[in-house]
Amino acid sequence: MIAKPRKKAKKVEKVPLIESEAPERLQYGALPWRESKGGLEIMLVSSRETRRWIIPKGWPMSGRSGSAAAVIEAMEEAGLLGVISEKPIGAFHYVKRFSRGEELCRVEVFALRVVRQRESWPEKHERDTRWFPAAEAAVLVSDAELGDLIVEFAGSFRN
Repeated sequence: MIAKPRKKAKKVEKVPLIESEAPERLQYGALPWRESKGGLEIMLVSSRETRRWIIPKGWPMSGRSGSAAAVIEAMEEAGLLGVISEKPIGAFHYVKRFSRGEELCRVEVFALRVVRQRESWPEKHERDTRWFPAAEAAVLVSDAELGDLIVEFAGSFRN
């Protein structure tokens, strides 16, 4: 049997993505809030590795809405139970660091009115949680866009 010669494959040139062309990875986050005598308070959670102040957030979950994923993350990362908004109140961007590099993420944020914090939760010993006045929380978060979102939320809360 004589082998037929293969057709020469077309050479496909790979074009590197320019950073601005790289797709954003979507995450969902919860902005935990409560009313106190001093006004609106926001709970921040420390990140596991760098200990920066952030909000609970995570990747989409199969079969769950964005708000459902956000409320699950709030329980896992901070032990929070409450009522979450069905629609996002806004979004922010941040750079997620992986062992293989960095990726730009867009976090859609849902307001979570906290009813209570559980005594125990999955990441309790990996993170710190703390309530802050909204203005202070806006300054403490590591992402400027998130800080702006907190200020905007606090402003709409007062009106």
